[in-house]
Amino acid sequence: QVQLTESGGGTVQLGGSLRLSCVISGFTPTGYTAAWFRQAPGQRREGVAAIDSDGRIAYADSVKGRFTISKDSARNIVFLQMSNLKPDDTGMYVCAQDWNLFMTATQALTGVRDLSYWGQGTQVTVSS
Repeated sequence: QVQLTESGGGTVQLGGSLRLSCVISGFTPTGYTAAWFRQAPGQRREGVAAIDSDGRIAYADSVKGRFTISKDSARNIVFLQMSNLKPDDTGMYVCAQDWNLFMTATQALTGVRDLSYWGQGTQVTVSS
């Protein structure tokens, strides 16, 4: 079974930047969908960004223009570059993956289809 390990979280001031990494270890196919989700205390889980096996990308409206999801296929690492961070971006960021080649980035992002493999998360805190 695939394991996902996130890193790169921390505390940053308003307007700062962070890059999160999701390392996918164990066997995984060449094509897959990966997504980042976040959840703050007392809040529902929110899809942040997703990239599918065809390279299509979807973002939550709240992060468009500020966050970028990308993938290093050779190293099996999924990145989330976050810029111009706001206090509302605070939360536990979790990476997830699915091998379904027919799953779209939008479906993964919105939770229409749940992804199969999940990491434990990395905390992001933005202070004002």
